[in-house]
Amino acid sequence: MTPKNAVSSSEMDSGIQGFYKDKVVFLTGATGFLGKVIIEKLLRTTDVKRIYSMIRPKRGQDIQERIALWKKEPLFEVLLQAKPEALNRISIIAGDCLESDLGISKSDRQLLSSEVHIVIHGAATVRFNEPLHVALAINTRATRLMLQLAKEMMHLEAYLHISTAFSNCVLFRVEEKFYPEHLTCDSEKVLAMSELLSDRIMDNLTPILQGDYPNTYTYTKALAEDVVLRESGDLPLSIFRPSVIIATHKEPVCGWIDNLYGPIALMYGVGHGVLRLITYDKKGYACVVPVDYCANAALASVWQTSKEITPRDPKLQPAIYTLAPSEKNLLKNVDFINFALTFRDKFPLTKMIWYPFVHNMSTTWLYPLAAFFYHIIPGFFFDLALRLSGRKPRLVKLYRSIHSNVAILQHFMHNSWYFETKSVDRLRALMSPEERRIYNFDMEALNWEKYFQKALLGMRLYLGKEPPTKESIDQGRRLLQRLKIFHYSLMTILWVIAGIILWTLIKLMI
Repeated sequence: MTPKNAVSSSEMDSGIQGFYKDKVVFLTGATGFLGKVIIEKLLRTTDVKRIYSMIRPKRGQDIQERIALWKKEPLFEVLLQAKPEALNRISIIAGDCLESDLGISKSDRQLLSSEVHIVIHGAATVRFNEPLHVALAINTRATRLMLQLAKEMMHLEAYLHISTAFSNCVLFRVEEKFYPEHLTCDSEKVLAMSELLSDRIMDNLTPILQGDYPNTYTYTKALAEDVVLRESGDLPLSIFRPSVIIATHKEPVCGWIDNLYGPIALMYGVGHGVLRLITYDKKGYACVVPVDYCANAALASVWQTSKEITPRDPKLQPAIYTLAPSEKNLLKNVDFINFALTFRDKFPLTKMIWYPFVHNMSTTWLYPLAAFFYHIIPGFFFDLALRLSGRKPRLVKLYRSIHSNVAILQHFMHNSWYFETKSVDRLRALMSPEERRIYNFDMEALNWEKYFQKALLGMRLYLGKEPPTKESIDQGRRLLQRLKIFHYSLMTILWVIAGIILWTLIKLMI
């Protein structure tokens, strides 16, 4: 008798795990944050035959050495304990999205064309202030080149283009469809211009071409979607749009993150006592998603894409899957900031420079003035102390970088978006109960408070390199207590001085 919750062999074969069995996957962006999580999940939960990973040669480091370093990363510990030889299924394809031919050799192109069943194109530059000519090459032109390569693949079953939920951020309510009408020029014309004009001229044209898009990242990702719309033809293709990707929720380990950018960078700065002033809309919402949810949704999207009728009717637009916070479970900006402070008492850092606190300057034009008093002046005295002790000053320089990044992020901190997620909701409904557990991306059920507790502990461990031991946490709490006393003592002194000055001025006026 079959157990009630058991998965039959026919269900297994028709499900996600069965689909990936003995498949060959070609993945770009393999060394990126999401790319590594996708690879780990594929190797841990499926019997995928091979993963070809396109990796850009890095000066001073062999490509194979970059993969070998993964064996030491916490992300792959669970996988390697269960499958010690799992990483042997990864084969490296030398390539570079900046190159006009993707930098892939002729022999490697032939190999990919003859073997690959699945393409996941995730390579991108995510820098908001990337020069236009660079962002165009990596985010837009490379998308066209990848589609051309995919059309040569004899056994292609599914192609997933990883975009971003903010590719159409000129709108504040974004449906799961294409919006070419918001581009100043279509992708074909912009790419043609980039081939005729110099890099300097293209960069000078940025304000004209970019139009209402807030930065070159979102603009070139919008252009990339236009490339997909125009040039995908009858490929079995879909688009995945995740919102801002942050630390893992549960898999393979809680709170894993390997980069310091975006929302986690803000929390890290607050946790260190460095960032004390930010600017955001108190009534707004934060659009963040755990990276393991993104990997799960991406792999499920590929599975569903493979089930569509092929060749796809070129007149029908490719499916779009958006992963963003559920409308029934939104994360308020205020709660996001409070989470960074709520858990400071539970596991504070041992390398704080001041007592962690953060104030909001909702009036954006006043932010630089307030930041001068909150950041620059204290930074000057901190650097002076470093100079007197024979060390190199660093805080004022750091604050200039922080203020530059705050300015870049202002558009996103002071606006909120609603992203339609109907396709992702339907996708979950098509999955078996067991595979909804294995490949979980249910944003409605996510407990934000518990999630951020794990994320902040992960930030402490993986970014701060501080062990999650009782001794380390107790050391952080002792430092926190001392800094708290210093902070409030200084605040008291400053208020007394301000009161004396104000009283003196009043007496002079009388």
